[in-house]
Amino acid sequence: MLETSEKLFKRAQQFIPGGVNSPARAFNSVGGSPVFLEKAKGSILTDVDGKEYIDYVGSWGPMIMGHAWEPVISAVQETAAKSTSFGAPTEIEVKMAELVKEMVPSVDKIRMVNSGTEACMSAIRVARGYTGRDKVIKFEGNYHGHGDSFLIKAGSGPLTLGSPSSPGVTKGTAEDTLNADFNDLNSVKKLLNKYEGEVAAIILEPVAGNMGCIPPRKGFLQGLRELCDAHDTVLIFDEVMTGFRVAQGGAQERYGVTADMVTYGKIIGAGLPVGAFGGKQEVMSVVSPDGPVYQAGTLSGNPLAMAAGYMLLSELKKHPKHYDDLEKKAAYLQTGLIEVMNKYEVPHHINRVGSMGSVFFTDNEVTDFNSANTTDQEFFKIFFHQMLERGVYLPPSPFESWFLATTHSQDLLDKTVEATDSAINVVLKKMGDA
Repeated sequence: MLETSEKLFKRAQQFIPGGVNSPARAFNSVGGSPVFLEKAKGSILTDVDGKEYIDYVGSWGPMIMGHAWEPVISAVQETAAKSTSFGAPTEIEVKMAELVKEMVPSVDKIRMVNSGTEACMSAIRVARGYTGRDKVIKFEGNYHGHGDSFLIKAGSGPLTLGSPSSPGVTKGTAEDTLNADFNDLNSVKKLLNKYEGEVAAIILEPVAGNMGCIPPRKGFLQGLRELCDAHDTVLIFDEVMTGFRVAQGGAQERYGVTADMVTYGKIIGAGLPVGAFGGKQEVMSVVSPDGPVYQAGTLSGNPLAMAAGYMLLSELKKHPKHYDDLEKKAAYLQTGLIEVMNKYEVPHHINRVGSMGSVFFTDNEVTDFNSANTTDQEFFKIFFHQMLERGVYLPPSPFESWFLATTHSQDLLDKTVEATDSAINVVLKKMGDA
């Protein structure tokens, strides 16, 4: 008899493309059927079959205080009793904007939207409207949502104009999107020089999270800041993952580099569907209704998301000790994983920034898209399923970041290391028999 998750997946495939409402949830990279979840509390997930897992996805980042954190649940319930949506201004939107400004001083003004994708799409439009230029530089392996401008893959080199990597993206859009190599300032300089006066913005994940966790090399972000200043180009930090996670002020605070614009995602709503883009006064002044760059959304600043996000960010601002706690827990887990990998002499490289990180099964240092792709993907596939069997829920891709929460106790971390030891032992046997 089929398991409940498998039954649901078969039903879903009849009515939902691929059986999932986001490709990241599919198990295409690892094989098998996705797990359908029913509930979660703290760092424990429970699927529809009643099996429990230690969670390292955290709804892809925002569950810093763990799932179903009581203050957020209460805030949502109290707000919902008044109405789930107004389509009109509310006080909580103002309070949220003020709080973000307190935590991220570079954000003079902020506009709430409905997703990280929408935030990045809007930021690019604003940068183009502000500069009067069309071209944008992004980095291979960085992901900024499914906006047309971002679904471009690099050609044979950093000076090659992009080509669409998804049907439905026009050639014109591809021609306005230039690809550089992450952690390589020289590739950016070449593009800025070749297209002098044409580049509106440089957008990047200051800590890459969508090709696995890859931190910026020393001087890389500062170098981008200097290049943008020299070429009158808008520097956009996509902090959908890093915002309020790697520090109170996000990557800007952690690395001491100020961006012109910043984008946020679900962290702004403590996991509810929401996003935001903000930045310096002079840039944000072009956003309608103050300026000519149009951006709108009926549900922008939704009261449920604002109430949840305000509760979470207030906690992080009031108690910065949470970041020390997360740092210690993540370092403890990293040390345990390294010991297991060394025990079995498994090629590995673990990148970590604060409470986000990734395990790459390679001997190479992972600093960009090409080095990330040296990871042994077949090894990861087997490892992922072995960990799942042992009650550890990892991102179903070798190119995604793991996220910790304050609710990851030492006992859960120890169990994760024990599961890794057992899983690696089985993986090596299976790989040896292949």
